[in-house]
Amino acid sequence: MSEHLRRTPTGAAVLQAHKTSAITEAVLDELAEHGYGRLSMEAVAKRAGVGKSALYRRWPAKQDMVVAALSEFSVPLAEVPDTGSLRGDVRATLGALHGWLTHPRFARILPDLAAEAARNPALARAVEQAVGEPRRARGAETLARAVGRGELPEDLDVDLALDLVAGPLYWRLSVRRVEAGEDHLDRLTEVLLRALGARATS
Repeated sequence: MSEHLRRTPTGAAVLQAHKTSAITEAVLDELAEHGYGRLSMEAVAKRAGVGKSALYRRWPAKQDMVVAALSEFSVPLAEVPDTGSLRGDVRATLGALHGWLTHPRFARILPDLAAEAARNPALARAVEQAVGEPRRARGAETLARAVGRGELPEDLDVDLALDLVAGPLYWRLSVRRVEAGEDHLDRLTEVLLRALGARATS
């Protein structure tokens, strides 16, 4: 085989995974330290140890880069294993949500991001599509399993139920800034089961 055929493609043809990971970490660090408004492509490139061209090969603008990083970090944290019961699933969901909202970096990112999104409708839509909707889709799967097991009514208002599960913990941690320990999550689980109209199963 000739040297020409063996040569690895360059430029946009190859996006090295380790560089993408380093960039994602740099984006999250910059967001946590400086906020969305002061974040720059130059600062991210410097922190990640790459050239600006590495960023622009992946994303056309700052917003796209930030949303991609937030999605890569946030969506996997919404994955909750099937525990076999609604009680177990709700408790696991609350634990995962708690971990997301109290993550050292994300806890600093969220207030600034929410304020920026309120001023920037395009950013708000992009974050909702890349982060909010996929996370809610995973929550809907959890509720669907419970409906299938007969633990929740078939006419469950899924959209309202998702708000109900996430709302109290978000309010406590991100708005009131009050800790929520294991005991609180246990008690909240029981309250949510009653609010969702959970049914006993044999």
